[in-house]
Amino acid sequence: MNTTMITTKIAELSEGHDRFLVGIAGPPGAGKSTLAQTLHEEIARLGLTSRVVPMDGFHLDNKVLDERGLRQRKGAPETFDGNGFVDLVTRLDKGESPVSIPGFDRASDAVVPDQDEILFRHKILLIEGNYLLLKSDPWYRLADMFDLTIFINPGLPELENRLVQRWIDNGFDQAGAENRAHMNDIPNAKTVLVHSITADIEIGETG
Repeated sequence: MNTTMITTKIAELSEGHDRFLVGIAGPPGAGKSTLAQTLHEEIARLGLTSRVVPMDGFHLDNKVLDERGLRQRKGAPETFDGNGFVDLVTRLDKGESPVSIPGFDRASDAVVPDQDEILFRHKILLIEGNYLLLKSDPWYRLADMFDLTIFINPGLPELENRLVQRWIDNGFDQAGAENRAHMNDIPNAKTVLVHSITADIEIGETG
């Protein structure tokens, strides 16, 4: 299913809703942010209002991770404020407005409080993150709040290539990049692939 078909489906299903939540999940490197931004732009061309809500703003602070011995696992489910994220989605699902949304600055590796704001006019919310469809607590509580769910899985070999390339792009040599990817990113990807519920729309290796 291409993005135009997905956008059309969202537009049709959201008719009559004051607030329509789309959950976009998948492993790291799958392309969730790219899909969310593409859908946001296509929805705007239909004359509808949407907002992208990333999960990244709920990374636990590095100081907290250090205290818990989790810095090397940053990006794993336990390194996020999962309950805080569930609370946010609950408020959005209830139609609250305005709602402040934290962001994440990769350059400083830190959360940015109040980076964005969801208003009443933001009818369609494109919520994206790795763990939105996990079966474990607290993530499993999200599924019932989504009006439509999308899961992206390009296949593990492609994910491995992308995740290694990320570290190369950050200055690591091939061996160092492979080590970093296999130490954390790829185990996280496997967690998502194995332990997520089935989504309404599955985007596979052929897109």
